[in-house]
Amino acid sequence: MLHATWNALAKSVKDHLVGFVALNLGAGTVCLLVVPFVDAPARRAWPFLALSVVVHVGYQALLLQSYRVGDFNQVYPIARGTAPLLVALLAVPLADERLGAAQLAGVVAIGSGLISLAHLRDWLAAGSARARPGPPPALAFAFATGLLITAYSLVDGLGVRRAESTLGYAAWLVLIESVSIPAYGLLRERARVRRAWRSTWRVAGLGGLLSVTAYAIVLWAQTRGALAAVTALRETGVIVAAVIGTVVFHERFGRRRLVAAVLVAAGVVLLNLG
Repeated sequence: MLHATWNALAKSVKDHLVGFVALNLGAGTVCLLVVPFVDAPARRAWPFLALSVVVHVGYQALLLQSYRVGDFNQVYPIARGTAPLLVALLAVPLADERLGAAQLAGVVAIGSGLISLAHLRDWLAAGSARARPGPPPALAFAFATGLLITAYSLVDGLGVRRAESTLGYAAWLVLIESVSIPAYGLLRERARVRRAWRSTWRVAGLGGLLSVTAYAIVLWAQTRGALAAVTALRETGVIVAAVIGTVVFHERFGRRRLVAAVLVAAGVVLLNLG
């Protein structure tokens, strides 16, 4: 719920670069206030944290581009739906995890439901009709974003288990990564950011607070559950996003999205049977 809500807040800002600058400044401010009161991550977790910062910055840059060229209700489910399937496959050799048959079926059901929410077949047909080489740009950006979500889910899942302080790992991670996009925006687009700042800082500040809280909860869950299961359950935020899109942004829900939502819900049940 928190993840879908902060993404919806980011979508509501017309200038996406300004929105992401404000989101990062909000998240960074929250973590700057938290860091003095939590234990720092253990030394053995810092290589994972450093790698995660790089991946997270790339993820945010791709997500920004995805929202710039694509629709929210197409980009979001593709980006989020790619990760559970890949994490389930990669967690076996990297984290020595094993999923039972019911859990594996749950991961597949959730991934399938989330991908179908994106109207993938329509995207491919539209790209073919325009005779464009390769996939539409938004589709490519969304899948690339999903790959980076997979990467940081695995890196952080391994890192936070070595950190001995979930809140410390989360606070330092977000604090360090929150510097890059604001630095770029303020150095390269200072006038643009300044013009839009007054109308965005409240919404984006709230989004930053929600994003920090959401990811701290994810990291805490990764210390207690299988990485594939936690990642898959996290992506049920797409159902919340579909509701927000329908109620707040007046986007059509439709039969296909209803079936996809049922698939995701069924997948959650299967995951919890394991």
